[in-house]
Amino acid sequence: MMNINTLIIGAGAAGMMCAAHAGPGTLVVDHAKAAGEKIRISGGGRCNFTNMHASAANFISRNPHFCKSALKRYTQWDFIALVDAYRIAWHEKTLGQLFCDDTAKDIVAMLRAEMDKARAQLWLQTSVGALHHDGTHFHVQLIRDGQMTQVVAKNLVVACGGKSIPKMGATGLAYQIAAQFSVPVVETRAGLVPFTFGEDRFKPLAGVALPSRISADGPAFDEALLFTHRGLSGPAILQASSYWQPGNSICVNLDPHGGLLAFLKEQRQAQGRKALTTVMGQYLPARLVDYLSAELQLAGNIADQSDARLQDISEGICRWILPPTGTEGYRTAEVTLGGIDTDALSSRTMGVKSLPGLYFIGEAVDVTGWLGGYNFQWAWSSGWAAGQAIAA
Repeated sequence: MMNINTLIIGAGAAGMMCAAHAGPGTLVVDHAKAAGEKIRISGGGRCNFTNMHASAANFISRNPHFCKSALKRYTQWDFIALVDAYRIAWHEKTLGQLFCDDTAKDIVAMLRAEMDKARAQLWLQTSVGALHHDGTHFHVQLIRDGQMTQVVAKNLVVACGGKSIPKMGATGLAYQIAAQFSVPVVETRAGLVPFTFGEDRFKPLAGVALPSRISADGPAFDEALLFTHRGLSGPAILQASSYWQPGNSICVNLDPHGGLLAFLKEQRQAQGRKALTTVMGQYLPARLVDYLSAELQLAGNIADQSDARLQDISEGICRWILPPTGTEGYRTAEVTLGGIDTDALSSRTMGVKSLPGLYFIGEAVDVTGWLGGYNFQWAWSSGWAAGQAIAA
């Protein structure tokens, strides 16, 4: 039997951050072969580790105020200061998104170093068996190298994420633990995920990318759109997917800067004898124009088009209503929407109100950030909040 102060399940971003602050007697366990695997693969291998504009407005939750406490007490600037202290070079790519200049492994190494300074132990390739609470402590069976160890801990921190990217080892363990201790869970679904459309609708456009403005039951996002063999992807689509409700349509604006109408009127004077589709192909990808030619009735020369007709075409390009059949699901989703109901947690400590000593942090909680470093910031902030509460 092994007696410790704190057992953290999950050696991802939130779990390692919590371990660095939870104080003596902390053990982190994970079934993976290495810590921080989602960190390692994120951002194309360079880790979009936070966002300069992070605030509660960039998060989705049934209680939009819940995340404010942790985000205000451990901010993006606090994490940037930690990155700077380890001399990890970084840059802003776009829209406040911060990436490592070199490799995401630098962030993993930094967190491991912080854990070492805090004397937190790490057990990898370790699975969690039966667990229960005796009224004062948690009793957890851990299986490592074929051997079972009974761990008794005052605190149990659940930091094993959601269901997204199962090939990286994601499971529903956090929700199983929540159910065992009667902690409510908001229904989960895939977030930051591509849309699918039936009958290979966009197969002829696979690989075409362009700036766009996408909205789906929420705010509009101005970022790139990518057509795929299965449907629509790209940053703007991933952002909108977190707000989309099954059965509803999305609004696609292929002219987010609003210059198409003026361009067509100018070209009507300059290139009147050219086909309308040819001229539009100078402004939008030619394959896309060909695809839309029947739907928008793009026939004739541009000189033959009246102002009213050009206005109709522009509006069609700016308001293309599409009904997705669904999403690609957890297989490619970057995050899991929903999770541990925030009503059951303290926003200051991340602890379960009904069971002192039990904490849920990171993606497992019903707090989901936008694309662009926001979810990592939630991991840092919520992990820090729980760690501080345990160490106090």
